[in-house]
This record gives sequence, structure tokens and C-alpha cells, in this order.
Amino acid sequence: MDGFNWQGGQAYRPLGGWVERPDDLQPQLDGDVSADVVVAGGGFAGLSTALELAARGAKVIVLEREFAGFGASGRNAGYLAGGQGLEYDLFLKRVGHQQAREIVRFYDEGVDYVERKLAEYAIDCDYNASGIIRAGVHPSQERKLRKSMRTGVQLGSPGEFLDYAAMRARGIPPAFLFGCHVPRGGTLDPGKYVLGLRRAALRAGVKLYENTPVLSWDEGPTVRVRTAKGSASAPFLVLATNAYTPQLGLLRNKVMPLRVSAIETEPLSSAQLASLGWPRREGIVTSHWTMESHRLTARNTLVLTTKRLRYIYGAQTPNVPDEASYRALARALHERFPMLGGVAIRSCWSGYISLAYDALPVVGAAGADRNILYTAGCSGHGVGTQSLMGLLLAERIRGAEHPLLSALHHRTPSTLPEPLQWCAVNSALGVANMMDDRVNRKARYAARS
Repeated sequence: MDGFNWQGGQAYRPLGGWVERPDDLQPQLDGDVSADVVVAGGGFAGLSTALELAARGAKVIVLEREFAGFGASGRNAGYLAGGQGLEYDLFLKRVGHQQAREIVRFYDEGVDYVERKLAEYAIDCDYNASGIIRAGVHPSQERKLRKSMRTGVQLGSPGEFLDYAAMRARGIPPAFLFGCHVPRGGTLDPGKYVLGLRRAALRAGVKLYENTPVLSWDEGPTVRVRTAKGSASAPFLVLATNAYTPQLGLLRNKVMPLRVSAIETEPLSSAQLASLGWPRREGIVTSHWTMESHRLTARNTLVLTTKRLRYIYGAQTPNVPDEASYRALARALHERFPMLGGVAIRSCWSGYISLAYDALPVVGAAGADRNILYTAGCSGHGVGTQSLMGLLLAERIRGAEHPLLSALHHRTPSTLPEPLQWCAVNSALGVANMMDDRVNRKARYAARS
């Protein structure tokens, strides 16, 4: 397509592009077991919660329906990003300036938390602490980008505007005309990170049961979680299931799963890398209404994500290819990096993020005994936020409320019932796509002029 070797379904990876099934797959739960805390979900949030609890002396069981890292934690783009560039317009007026500052601080602290844990658990995940650039591909995007950056700075998250000359001085590929450099964070291999958390949890004595979907649970002072061949009981249950939580019967009126897709090129040659420039390899996200993300990996491939979002009727999360999204990403690859010629696409994959209508995290407690804790609504920022959530939930379970957890308490807007939800969400996404397509047409015309 457009000069690129698009392989379609031949390149599809149902496990995502970062992980393989572990050689030491943990056994399925068979029988009845008990612990101090049961955690459902073996991603960033679930494993971080288990590790923080184990460090405080708790006996922890983690139930994972596939293998730890199978879901969004092992499928995302690998951006460790802070509070600069959030969807401020969706929540700032609702929560007020002071709470918004604390929410932004939560996002920024997530970056610091992950950096500390990489060192503590000795996880090598190819972390590149280069910061992130939020960029524009056409002059019409500059006003929106500057406004967002100013709001982020006012709320305490640093950022520096880079004009055309500054972008060229940094060696950023020329399709990206201007941008906001966010000094905090950078990019990493999310598969290596989540599998590193998995190894650390096993070393810490966390009991991990894989291939063990949660079927239901019985509320009470002791929560009993039912699985296909047994049960796990504890005074606390943590649902760290993010986009899959509505399918368990909780948060269906608060969050919705959105399908996000990615493509990865074959490794670039030395000549191709030289043609890009990009010496610091900053992760780049665009200021489209539905952003594009572009990053180089440690294996010298290019990974592009998002471009198109999709909501599946009934909050379902089928693990199937999304050919239309892969084609849109392939076109973006060609338009942003024409110097790469006919580079082949190595693989493509899709996964699900969890989004609330205000794009903020959804965290709280359910059940008559308030001992069923949940975290969802990563909204594409899960590497830092859902990792830090492990600390906040662990402290909550041990009887202390972290100030950043308190800062996240707010009234989440209610979602719509079906079929209104499907109609409203996909209509809004369609309008965003049309607006982004208009910008892209302008950028193509300008590039030819």
C-alpha cells in the first residue's frame, strides 16, 4: 500500500508485538485456596498491587485468565508519560483547578514510580528516558497544542514548546513541524516490563494462577472468587481487569473498552536509520483528535499505534484483527516517513484500553463491606498510572489512604445504555476521524507543494 509492503492478516499477532507465552506458565487454579488479598488481573496494576502487598507481608493470590501480560499491558506502545497532554477540557471545569493539579501530579508521579521500580526489581526493558514529544503535522494543529501545553504547565507538569527550527535541531523527522517536549518519562518495551513484574512477583512469593478466568464472586467480609475448577477467598478482592471489568458485571456504567491497534516495521537498516535522524529516539505522539504515536524500538523497528479507535457493541473485547486500522496506520507510516521507501510491516496487533467519559482513572470500592477494590480507566496512560495504582491500593488495603488516591475520587460521568452507547461513541469517533483526515489531507498537500 502506498509503497509499503502491507501483508495484512499474514502479519497479525494475537498476543501483540511485545510478548510470547512464558515458558514457565503457572498452573491453573484447581481447588479452594485462601490468602490475605486476591487480585484479578496480571497486568501492570495487578502485579504492582501484588508486589506492594507482598512487600508489606501480605499473602497474595493473582488470578489471570490467560498469562500475566497478555492484555493491554503487553500490547500498548510503551510510553511512560506523565500529566502533560491529558484531555484537560473533559475534566478541568468539573473537578476544579486544585483537584486537577493533584490529578496531574498523580500522572507525573507514575513516571517516577516506574523508574524506581525498574531499578528495584532489576528489570531491563530498554527504557529510554528521552522524554516525549507531542507534535503537529500541519500548522492548523499549533493552537490546540499550545493551549494544551499551557494548561499542563499551569497544572504543574512541565513542557517546552519546540518551533520548526528547534525540532530540526533535535533531528526530529521533518513530517513533525513543531511540538511540545515533555522532559519526564520516555519509551520502554512494555512486554519486557510486565514480564519483569511477573518474575519479581513470583520471586516475592506471590501465588500466580494463569489460565484462570474469574467467573463470579460472593460478597461478604471474606470475598470468595469462583473460577472454573476452584475458588480463591480473601478479606479483599482487587479487580485490576481494566477494559475487561464491565464483562465481570462491574463498572459497566462507568468505563468502556476501546480497541487500539498497532503496526511494527521490519528492522531498519543503518542507511534507513540515518535517513530518519532522530538521535534521541523520543516517542512522538501527534495532536490529532485521535492521536497517532510513532516510536523507534531497541530492535530498530518503528511502531505506530492508535490512528483509529473502535468501540465494540456491548463492551465486548474480541481478540481479532482490525484490518481497517492497520491500513490507516500503514498510510500514516508512509506519509510521516517517506524516506523509508518500501520498508515492510513485520507485524500488527490490537488490544483494549479502558476509557471513562472524562478520560480520568476510575478507582474505588464496591460491595456492602467495601472490600472489593477496582481500578480502571487507564485511557492509554496505563504504564505509569496503573503501576503506581499498585502502591495506592496496597496502602488502602493496609489501612492508609494515600493523598494521591484521595485526589482521584470524583464523580465519574455515567455511560449510556446500549444501543445508545454504541451509536454515540462511534459517532463521536467518526467525527474525530473526519477532522483528523482533513488535517492529514492538508498536510499531504503542503508536503507536495
